[in-house]
Amino acid sequence: MIPKDTALLVIDIMNPFDFSHGETLAQHTKKIVKPINDLRTYCRKNGHPVIYINDHYELWKADLKLIYDKCHNSKSSDIITPLRPADDDYFLIKPKHSAFYGTALNTLLHHLSIKNIILTGIAGNICVLFTANDAYMREFTLLVPKDAIASVSEEDNHYALTMMKNVLKADIDDTGTLLGK
Repeated sequence: MIPKDTALLVIDIMNPFDFSHGETLAQHTKKIVKPINDLRTYCRKNGHPVIYINDHYELWKADLKLIYDKCHNSKSSDIITPLRPADDDYFLIKPKHSAFYGTALNTLLHHLSIKNIILTGIAGNICVLFTANDAYMREFTLLVPKDAIASVSEEDNHYALTMMKNVLKADIDDTGTLLGK
């Protein structure tokens, strides 16, 4: 059961995967599309905010259409099309790795009276981990579905999950367990 004062964060899912190791990350990310969609469906149905935080790709505009168009290609289509934010989802851009750094995320979460954060997205060992660290320092409770984050390396992804569990006190489960299935 997900507590009422919880938000779902989807980190860097709008991505062109056009970089070194991008193909590998795209393949790993395809595995997390369904779990993230299951979480989004649950959160929307139960009144939990869904917040996307994404790299800006030198556009420097929190304009979903521009970022989606820039990221859409043959590598990303099976990922970003089914996970495209809805009109009532929040969409923020970030300048660096953490979703808190240089963004309005902390203010938005407090405005929405959020105490718990479900972290999903890519890359688990960089942006998700750095966001988890910043959320922990801000005293949010962390829920990290292990089947809803991906990294280039499975080993790095496992390490990130271990760090979030052992150091940041995150609840690490799979999506089904988190949703009570």
